Amino acid sequence: MKIYRGRIITVDVEEVTLPNGSQMRAEIVRHPGGAAIIALDAQRHVCLLRHYRPVANSWLWELPAGKIDHNEAALRTAQRELREEAGLTAARWESLGAVLSSPGVFSEIIHLYLARGLMQGTQRPDEDEVFELHWLPFEDAVECAASGEFNDAKTIIGLMRAAAWLRKHG
Repeated sequence: MKIYRGRIITVDVEEVTLPNGSQMRAEIVRHPGGAAIIALDAQRHVCLLRHYRPVANSWLWELPAGKIDHNEAALRTAQRELREEAGLTAARWESLGAVLSSPGVFSEIIHLYLARGLMQGTQRPDEDEVFELHWLPFEDAVECAASGEFNDAKTIIGLMRAAAWLRKHG
């Protein structure tokens, strides 16, 4: 049963059967999913946004990211969001897998990408976004993620997966 339909999400209540045969009523927030980008320049600095988030009533350190529009491919979303939020394009893209943001209630899947070979373009943020663009040394950003200074899940996971990928592939 559809409870709510908004601009981005819908909320459904469904009767589901669990693998053990039990039944439950599940409240599901459906989201189209998104992509987040670890944009790394030639000097090993990473692009981060200090983004104001009304839900948190705070400024958060985040990777450039955004939601999938009109069923576009996740890589296309990543490329569009990097261009819009950071004014960048990238020559090389590596998939770092996907994460479920909060699988107890949300259907959202966030696809993570490492972008390198960066080229400057034109920044075009959405009208309802308030953020500052920053470049931090990659190792410092990873330390901030590990120490708890950053608290956005996609950013923490993205930075950690990028660090692991770079250790393995260079």
